[in-house]
Amino acid sequence: MDRLDNTVRPYAWGSTTAIPHLLGVEPSGEPQAEMWMGAHPGAPSRTARGTLVEVIDADPERELGPAAVARFGPRLPFLLKILAAGAPLSLQVHPDLEQAREGYADEERRGVPVDAPHRNYKDANHKPELICALTEFDGLCGFRAPAEAAGLLEGLGVDSLKPYAGLLRAHPEETALREVLTAVLSADPDEMAHTVAEATAACTRLGGDYAPYAGIARHYPGDPGVIAAMLLNHVRLKPGEALFLGAGIPHAYLDGLGVEIMANSDNVLRCGLTPKHVDVPELLRVVRFEAGDPGVLRPEAAPDGEEVYDTPIDEFRLSRYVLSEGGTARDLTLDTPQILLCTAGSVRAGEHELAPGQSVFVPAGEKAEVSGAGTVFRATVIV
Repeated sequence: MDRLDNTVRPYAWGSTTAIPHLLGVEPSGEPQAEMWMGAHPGAPSRTARGTLVEVIDADPERELGPAAVARFGPRLPFLLKILAAGAPLSLQVHPDLEQAREGYADEERRGVPVDAPHRNYKDANHKPELICALTEFDGLCGFRAPAEAAGLLEGLGVDSLKPYAGLLRAHPEETALREVLTAVLSADPDEMAHTVAEATAACTRLGGDYAPYAGIARHYPGDPGVIAAMLLNHVRLKPGEALFLGAGIPHAYLDGLGVEIMANSDNVLRCGLTPKHVDVPELLRVVRFEAGDPGVLRPEAAPDGEEVYDTPIDEFRLSRYVLSEGGTARDLTLDTPQILLCTAGSVRAGEHELAPGQSVFVPAGEKAEVSGAGTVFRATVIV
């Protein structure tokens, strides 16, 4: 087992206190948004044997197991994070695998530099993800029913929003959602900024169901993403609850601390709430214009005490164990690679004592026994 030394990314939307509080250290005053655990080349975890990228590259079959290498290639196919949102993240979607491969190949053919700010596809992989709340966690996930979205817009009493509400009521679901999102993102910037200002004032005055959008607008004044956000389901997760974000599902995280796991990709197409590039035509090609319940996940308990967050993805599998002092040690040995992350209490993993926020990498087939009094998340793959 390898104890991991992990990088914290200081993105502007990050909380200044949540990750330091979890780690039991003094806040620096700077935003601390994400702590990465894995072998992503942008910020690989470090071990006593080198970075996790170097460790895996030296002997992929030993570290990942033959089955995982055969299924996913000689790389760790997931990235595990602790995510701490102190402000809304960009409203975004991720491509499916075919779209990612096509988009990446197209930009490569056209010679778009991979670090160019207008580049959409950093790699040829999809990016399904799962967020599990450690605290109350607010987010946006998937489209509301068009009639419900129309009612929300009409309730603001803003004249310039009435045509959008009319479109939502006049057309079938897919057409209605597509036409309104397209209109919002393609509107004249000055006119949209005025509309957003009026909507923000109304949301602030009305409160209740409108309060989240007033909060979003305080961080992104004049951004068309404020109106686009009203087309989406607002979700508040309780600790232990989770959301799965599949390809084409528009979403944004607003506030809270959680454990996030995703396929190892950087592919993001933004809809708003960001100063970064928004490629409207490519975004509209990827978005799935389907309304539905966001589908809050609760863990399913197995006989050995493992609580599994079931998703339709093979690149990652997330579960947790809640351990009690004096309880029987749990054997977590698998023939696939694992990262074990403590989020509460004190957990012993092999020879390593883990406090909240600390983690280990377990090579495939390596003995993995955990005990103690606390919560440990297990990230692995399905082969």
